[in-house]
Amino acid sequence: MGFQKQIYIEPAAAVAGDFASSNPRSTVLAGPGALVADTAGVTVGRFAWADAAGKVTNAGSGVPTGFVHREQQGVITIWLAEATMLIPAGLGVTLHNGGDFWVATKTVATIGQKIFASNTDGTVSTGAAGDTISGHTETNMFVGSAGAIGALIKMTSYNLG
Repeated sequence: MGFQKQIYIEPAAAVAGDFASSNPRSTVLAGPGALVADTAGVTVGRFAWADAAGKVTNAGSGVPTGFVHREQQGVITIWLAEATMLIPAGLGVTLHNGGDFWVATKTVATIGQKIFASNTDGTVSTGAAGDTISGHTETNMFVGSAGAIGALIKMTSYNLG
């Protein structure tokens, strides 16, 4: 563990993948053990796609199957690592298709914009409904709080516009 180099006066508002409210939320309907991380694992706080065999990955085409909520399911498997957001291959994955979540944005976000998922790693970008963002797919989610590039923002499945 490295030596602490910085002290914050206030704790962080959230971590990517946290619930952003107590509003109703929903998960992708799947049976027991039906959704598991594929060979590369699945990163928490990003969108993911599931194939017909139930293998889940952060890369895919078309609308993502769901969003990976943070529920302390990352397992540190790298020797002396301090933290991870990776669900290792073969472990169960719960995907959410509705609700409010904290996400890191790769673009400037304004309230009411649509959320777009990267088809290569499941990360989040924002834009107007119907926009075309290269390498991204528009999701059913909306921006719930404004933020700069790289900031944690609230993402919601409820249209605020």
